[in-house]
Amino acid sequence: MREILSDNMFTISLENYCVMAKHGAYDFEHLEEQPFIVTIKVVLNKGSIHDDLSKTVNYADLQKTIDEILLETEPIRLMETMAERMIDKLKSNQLINKISIRIEKPEAPLPHKGGLAVVEAEWSK
Repeated sequence: MREILSDNMFTISLENYCVMAKHGAYDFEHLEEQPFIVTIKVVLNKGSIHDDLSKTVNYADLQKTIDEILLETEPIRLMETMAERMIDKLKSNQLINKISIRIEKPEAPLPHKGGLAVVEAEWSK
């Protein structure tokens, strides 16, 4: 089998993952679960994968990162902090060159009906 040299750049994503959790700026938001919808995209360093999971990022690891931050911590007041913690956890992976995170909070307490609360964050080497 001939090895093919590659300069491909890959984006690995876990999109629209819904987690029910107790987070928010207000104390009353810590009493009942509400949905948080998270999308994480990571761009890998250029290189070849060659059908080897160790040369890429597993979707399951992205999901575990979200679960760890949203389900296994004390209430977090800001979605910006959630995104920072996810980035801090993922950026230690040497394969990752860029991280994009989008967190949606469809039941955020807003003064009027309508609108979707969203925080997006990016990190790159």
